[in-house]
Amino acid sequence: MSAATTRQTTLARPISIDGVGVHSGEPASVRLEPARADSGVVFVNDADSREIKAVVANIGATELCTTLVGEGWSVSTVEHLLAGLSGLGIDNAVVRIDGPEVPVMDGSSAPFVSAIDKAGVTELDAARRFIRVLRPIRVEIGASYAELRPCETRRIEIELDYAHPIVGRQRFATDVTADSFRREIGSARTFGFLGDVESLWARGLARGASLENALVIGDDAVINPEGLRFDNEFARHKALDALGDLALAGAPILGCYRSYRGGHSLNARMLEVMLATPDAWEMVEERRPAVRRPAEADRPLVAAAP
Repeated sequence: MSAATTRQTTLARPISIDGVGVHSGEPASVRLEPARADSGVVFVNDADSREIKAVVANIGATELCTTLVGEGWSVSTVEHLLAGLSGLGIDNAVVRIDGPEVPVMDGSSAPFVSAIDKAGVTELDAARRFIRVLRPIRVEIGASYAELRPCETRRIEIELDYAHPIVGRQRFATDVTADSFRREIGSARTFGFLGDVESLWARGLARGASLENALVIGDDAVINPEGLRFDNEFARHKALDALGDLALAGAPILGCYRSYRGGHSLNARMLEVMLATPDAWEMVEERRPAVRRPAEADRPLVAAAP
């Protein structure tokens, strides 16, 4: 589908995806279904049909994953699925789920991308809306920061800075289209440190984590036998997470999102601040051609002062 598509989209047919919850360790299934125009992405509890709309107002916990909270129930680890839908330009979908957590699959969005491609995408008779950033917005949490800046494309720029020799300082930047998402972002896996496993288990987290669904970092190496999919896979996965979280804005964001030492909490805070700053953005129904100088597109991030 063209990046210049100006009509809303949904899935052409339903498709089911089965896996395990990375934190619960329990079996988890979702069924992706077509949805009408202007409905957005809605999670539906299979047991009683209660709904949670995937919007910033419903964000709950943001520790290690993004959780959406509804009336009497919640659904966790939504970011990889939302990134897949947003990255491929799916505006409307029903996500029927049989438990409290989206399956982690291989730790990336690639299995969701494959399922969406198998289902197919169809255009709806409604204009696609975009949030166009008009002026810079900045959020800081400690030494971390995020910025939204005007840009005529959906652009993401990520910088990590870990005090660990295997991760260290990494950067990743790209204009987000369905093609670039498939090639550059969607298959980047979540990661964690072997030394943190026991403390996470003690808190009831990461019970379903394994070498099949996460990159595990030891003292001096990634211990997954197959190694990395990209030299900067850690930064690419942070971009994937950010795209999933930014999908909760309710419309694709035409702007450049930059983050330094970011995570789910910072992404959520940026959305809250953006929506609370209405003069910094506008809702538009037409995507203009991208006009951006190469030097501007490739300029490096500037890290915040520690």
